Amino acid sequence: MEFIELEDKKGSYQAVPHDEAFKKLLQTFFAEFIALFFPELDRLLDHTHTRLLMQELLVDVVGQESRSLDLLVETRYKSLDAFILVHIEPQSYRQRDFHERMFIYFSRLFEKYRKTYPLIIPIAIFSADDVREEQNILTMSIPEQDILFFHFYKVELRRQNWRSFITSDNPVAAALLAKMGYNKKEEREVRTAYLRMILRLQINLDDARLALIMSVADLYFEPDIERDQEILREISKENPQEGEKIMKLMPAWSRAGYEEGIKEGIEKGEENGKTMERKVIIQKFLGKGFSPEQLAETLEISVDEVMKLGKQ
Repeated sequence: MEFIELEDKKGSYQAVPHDEAFKKLLQTFFAEFIALFFPELDRLLDHTHTRLLMQELLVDVVGQESRSLDLLVETRYKSLDAFILVHIEPQSYRQRDFHERMFIYFSRLFEKYRKTYPLIIPIAIFSADDVREEQNILTMSIPEQDILFFHFYKVELRRQNWRSFITSDNPVAAALLAKMGYNKKEEREVRTAYLRMILRLQINLDDARLALIMSVADLYFEPDIERDQEILREISKENPQEGEKIMKLMPAWSRAGYEEGIKEGIEKGEENGKTMERKVIIQKFLGKGFSPEQLAETLEISVDEVMKLGKQ
């Protein structure tokens, strides 16, 4: 489990657990991330020679503590015909001196690897909910001379227009769609667009990678079972084949939540001796589009029993 620091009212920091799914997404889809947000940089890199390096433990002279870099990648820079380092640092909360920390991380990497890698490229991913311009430049100068100019790449997810990504077949776009800029009225439309992106991606991605994308996306989508059921019915009505594909994807997505709800309802009915409640629940979910086979597998009963209770 990774930890991040949150600043409290007194100005001190406390460690809180942070989901590893976001970092795993970048590890798995590094090339896709670069292509999506930094296409000009992507054309300079040869991703056939990319490998993830072990976490670097750096001493932060500002906070006087050790910090692990979130993601350090070795890849090939075409024009130099040499391997370089790419440091990616996700930032999910506001930190006034973050640009200074990025410089410290860069300087530590330069100190250690300057004879091994001719180039180090730092990238920050800002995923905080508030929309604002993040500082990505650190300068020092005197009237007669520039002393320092440090500039790192950045992507601010909330400042991205979600509509610009919905036709993309890039898995990172689907995973991070819910973190991009949209208003409350557009929530349902964003969710629908996300599901359609998943339908396209499932053609070329294996189950494990698809599940990873969904696990990241569900960190940011507000759960709403009724809304999702309505969206699924709409997709199924428009295109029955798409609806069938969605149902097959459910084990990696919200189906687990639906099935848990079904099971809880069934168990509660059994505990209270309310057989009728069991019938009603099965009938309800059959009406929502779940197949007898899916309910039988979830409830660990036979298809014949599901059909019998569903008819009653």
